[in-house]
Amino acid sequence: MATNLAIDMELLETALKVGGLKTKRETVNQALKEYVTRRKTADIIEMFGTISYGEDYDYKKSRQGRQ
Repeated sequence: MATNLAIDMELLETALKVGGLKTKRETVNQALKEYVTRRKTADIIEMFGTISYGEDYDYKKSRQGRQ
């Protein structure tokens, strides 16, 4: 899908050099993938400590079957 974007060319050129990619398209796609990964990771990190277990839940018991 062709898309016209107003992109900061200096930033794009820097990204090309830093990323070591050959084309602007590869650079933009890689940047988008990294952006999505970082946002998903941030969402997961925010969930840490938010899960409540029942008082009768024994996490050690569930580990016994893994060995």
